Amino acid sequence: MARINLLPWRAERRKQRQKEFGIMLGLAALAGVVLWFLVNGYYNAQIEGQQARNAYLDRQIAQVEEKISEIDELDRQRARLLSRKAVIEQLQASRSQMVHLFDSLVRTIPDGLMLTSLKQEGERLTLEGRAQSNARVSTYMRNLEGSGWMTRPQLSIIESRPGDGPGASANLPYMFNLTVTLANPSDTDSADDEAAVAEEGAAP
Repeated sequence: MARINLLPWRAERRKQRQKEFGIMLGLAALAGVVLWFLVNGYYNAQIEGQQARNAYLDRQIAQVEEKISEIDELDRQRARLLSRKAVIEQLQASRSQMVHLFDSLVRTIPDGLMLTSLKQEGERLTLEGRAQSNARVSTYMRNLEGSGWMTRPQLSIIESRPGDGPGASANLPYMFNLTVTLANPSDTDSADDEAAVAEEGAAP
């Protein structure tokens, strides 16, 4: 009976399977590497795109902040100009006010009274002087109230203090100190007109 040796065929079959298995492993490894490169490239592209968007937003934010700084500077310049304008208007108003004020001081002083000093602090004017009697001081206060340029006279001190030696102060034994509030009749009239208009508007 003839004998056939199958060992070489089996060994060749085993080697063929091992070779196919190695090829499959190699292809799987290659596919894994390719897949890794694809995924890595995709995420890198996403990251780069997000970084580009972030850079664009940063540039836009910087431009907006620069514009905000310019607006703030313009607001500060506007505030300075308005402040200067207010000071100029106040100086112009006070210039005419002082002329009328001194004119009123001269016209309101009654006989038997004289001023020795005056001091201004803002809208407050302090007057010191001498008078023949309390009645002269009362008359002076009424005159100040009616002048239109000074309001709310308040008497702080009045006392008998005869002057030393001969002279005008010897005939004016009373020393007084009073304060008044400076006013502008035009402003008062404007305020009264506005109040009248408001009352007419509120009336049914």
